[in-house]
Amino acid sequence: MLRLLCKISASYSVIMDELDSIYDYGDVLEEIVSHTKNKSHVDLHPQHCREAACVITVIFNVIIFLLGITGNGAVIWITGFKMKKSVNTTWYLSLALSDFIFCATLPFTIDYIVKKSWIFGLFMCKFTAFVMTLNMYSSIFILVIISVDRCITVKFPVWAQNQRTVQKASLVVVLAWFVSSLLSIPHAKFRDITNATTVKCYNNYEGHHKTVVFIRLTFGFLIPFLTIFICYSILICTLRANQMSKFTKPYKIMTLLIAAFFICWLPFQIVSVLEVDRHEQEHDHVFHTALQVSALLACANSFLNPFLYAIMAKDSTKKCYSFLSKIESTIDEET
Repeated sequence: MLRLLCKISASYSVIMDELDSIYDYGDVLEEIVSHTKNKSHVDLHPQHCREAACVITVIFNVIIFLLGITGNGAVIWITGFKMKKSVNTTWYLSLALSDFIFCATLPFTIDYIVKKSWIFGLFMCKFTAFVMTLNMYSSIFILVIISVDRCITVKFPVWAQNQRTVQKASLVVVLAWFVSSLLSIPHAKFRDITNATTVKCYNNYEGHHKTVVFIRLTFGFLIPFLTIFICYSILICTLRANQMSKFTKPYKIMTLLIAAFFICWLPFQIVSVLEVDRHEQEHDHVFHTALQVSALLACANSFLNPFLYAIMAKDSTKKCYSFLSKIESTIDEET
């Protein structure tokens, strides 16, 4: 009888060993560690996303990813392959490409939020930060370029008709992307990962935090905002003086795009300035929440533009029954 019990026990041990190799016992191990008398604060496994705020953040990022890839992909297809090449389609194609590239990197961020551990290495840690900053700079620079282009077109129509070409517009876009890339390099340079059990992808500014924030605020917000404000002031005065109210709808669309950008990025810029003195607010949960919300709002800007095009489509309820046709209708009206 004793031998039989021993055999059953041995068989049971073999079965449990097999189960151990199949199932993830991370949660069980954490439970055991928390009840032991060992006072070490090192976690054997990272805590997965369970808090309500974390789950909501993940859901919103997934929505941004899906809508951003779909919407911007549609704009890229329409402006890049379906419509005739023009100066305006060049602007909108560049905007869509910027947002599409950023949205394509969101799965890495979503995985990091869920697992609370960065598993993609140092290069991808730097690359994702670079892409987000590149998206910010390239988007606002293109909006500035469009504003200046609109201003010149209205103020000097004859000159604009002779000088505005697709080749020159493409060259301007390439220059904008080049400058955006240069300004995004510091954000990749100071990105680093920890070598602890739970790997973190974080900003290691090495004493250059204020400089990085100042450059981003100046070139990514203040100067573009001032330039766009001046251009729109000139536009409004010119349109009113020439009684060109029937041509103002394209400018309403641009106003929506610019307003959406500044509404989405302004909180992030403000929180970034406050983050310079973060050593005084390390345990401030309100500040931490503001940081998460502002970053999420900034990311949301990457999927908004295609839907703004669809909303502003001419006679969209009567003539355009699909999302793609609405986007094409709006961009065609711009042209």
